[in-house]
Amino acid sequence: MPYAPANAHIRFALHPDHHPAVIATTTGPTDDAARSHLHDLGWRSTGPTTMVLARIDCEEPHHTAQATEQLRRYGFTTEIDPALQEEIDTEWTWANYPMPWCTREEIREVGAAAQRIHDDIAAGRLVIHLHAHDGHTVVAVGSYKEGVRRHVHLHGEDHLRQETDIAFGTEAEAVAEFHRLYGVAVRPGPAPLTSREQAVRQLLAGKPPSAAEEAPAPAAEPPVAEPGEHEEFLAALFDEDRQWEKYRPFDETTVASHESLAVRLEFDHEARHRTDVAWTIAEYDGPVGERLWHATLTAGTPVPLIRAMLQYLDAPPITTVDHPDDVLHAAVWHPASHPARTTWTAPDRTITFESTPHATADRWTLYGGENLDRAAWTIHLSAGVPPALLTELAQTAADLFPPPTRPTPRPLPAPARGLPAAVPTQRARGR
Repeated sequence: MPYAPANAHIRFALHPDHHPAVIATTTGPTDDAARSHLHDLGWRSTGPTTMVLARIDCEEPHHTAQATEQLRRYGFTTEIDPALQEEIDTEWTWANYPMPWCTREEIREVGAAAQRIHDDIAAGRLVIHLHAHDGHTVVAVGSYKEGVRRHVHLHGEDHLRQETDIAFGTEAEAVAEFHRLYGVAVRPGPAPLTSREQAVRQLLAGKPPSAAEEAPAPAAEPPVAEPGEHEEFLAALFDEDRQWEKYRPFDETTVASHESLAVRLEFDHEARHRTDVAWTIAEYDGPVGERLWHATLTAGTPVPLIRAMLQYLDAPPITTVDHPDDVLHAAVWHPASHPARTTWTAPDRTITFESTPHATADRWTLYGGENLDRAAWTIHLSAGVPPALLTELAQTAADLFPPPTRPTPRPLPAPARGLPAAVPTQRARGR
């Protein structure tokens, strides 16, 4: 089949800010036709004469070689920069690839499938309802909104993201099964973008990826209870506070009841791992009434937070002046609203207070660490928790951070002879 005259020149080169993305520069009377062909092959315009190919599977050189061959068949003139040609000629593979039985072509096929999923999510064709961390990687459930409606479970991130083999007839069925599989780890909406996804989307939008956004400053370590600290606190509780009566039904569990007979706590002496529940606390509507609310605290929870909860239950205040949000705002915590929850993060990003208004079991969550999936410790509280107790927890969490101190002025050098000495001053600093 004869092709229309192609009078355009396309030069391909590695992107200067992101390896191995590729920039195509087009010139000539029919460069718009060349740009149309490149767009069909996944390239996106970043300027009047430039287009970029950026993929999460890092296969840009391979796809550039294919695009070059196709453009040449159409009669266009192409040029490949030597550095890019070296990348095309280099046969590479992923280090520690989790599917070592795959050939290079099969690895490329897996990456291409992950790229299609990424593109469908970015374009809104695939809507992610929920995500979770299964202990190894990110999983998600979503629905395709165009063409044949499909409801799928996804597994993995970046070039390893795949659809599972499970087939679902309805969105409700897919979501229900996702909740059954991942339970309390389920979070609303899509997972945060990976650094590679962020860089790719910035490049496709014509913006060079920011080094600061690709490599955020690491957060400080959250405060964590030391081994044996919970045991010491429990022993001191019974020695100093006679309003709690304990008994030990099993060697590994201590159960205590408050003298009001409306509050009960359990402590698991065998809880060691950061995700193990060490404390379970519940309040009831009288000695034989219904449970009003309950809380679970994992093994690394700082003792001041446990003490604050038990002191409140021992002598709850009649009125409360502050609201938890007011306390955290005054402590310079950072609020953020999401479609299904609100979070407050400590100034150094080590503790987060999260509320999920539509949840029942985990209505409020206080945790230490950069994200809930890898928290150093976690406190879950159900619906029905008194607002005053939430305020006490918020105040105690805020008090775990010392107030900012004024910097000590450094001594000034001795003034030159004949000049007056400078007077040092101090200015308050804040974030």
